[in-house]
Amino acid sequence: CFILKGSFSVVRGLFRVQEVFVRPLNEFVSLWLTFGGGTKLIVGSGVVRPTLTVLPPSKEEDKQSSATVVCLATGGFPSNWNLGWKVGSTSTSSGVSTSLEVLGTDGRYSWSSTLSLSADQWRKAGSVICEASLSGQSPVTQTLDPDHCSE
Repeated sequence: CFILKGSFSVVRGLFRVQEVFVRPLNEFVSLWLTFGGGTKLIVGSGVVRPTLTVLPPSKEEDKQSSATVVCLATGGFPSNWNLGWKVGSTSTSSGVSTSLEVLGTDGRYSWSSTLSLSADQWRKAGSVICEASLSGQSPVTQTLDPDHCSE
C-alpha cells in the first residue's frame, strides 16, 4: 500500500488536491480500496469557462410546425456546469433535454442541450438564450435572435 499524506480541500462538491506525497510500502496499491467505489479524484487547473454555440432550427422543421434549438458547450471545467434556456427573458425547462458531460482528451468537458418549441413560439420568441452556469461564477451566455436567422 501507499501512504498518502497531504492537504485536501472541498470546492463546490469537488476535492481539490493541493499537495500529495506518496511513499510506496510494497508493490501493490488499490486505489479502489483507498478511495472507495464511486469516488472521482479530479486534478485540474481551476475553473475553465465553456464556449457556447447555439444552432437554429432547420428549414425542414419550420415546415413541420416545430423548432429545435441546440446549444453546444465545449471545453469547460469542472464537469458540473449546468446548461439552461431563456425564451425572451423567461427561463424555461419545458421542452429541454440536456446530455451528460463528455470528458475530452484534453481533460475538459463538453455538453449539449436541446430546446423544442413550436414554430410559432420560435417566431415570437424575440431571443433564445443558452446559459451555462456554475456556482460562484458569472454565467456564460449565447443569444440567438429568430428574426436574424436566415429563412
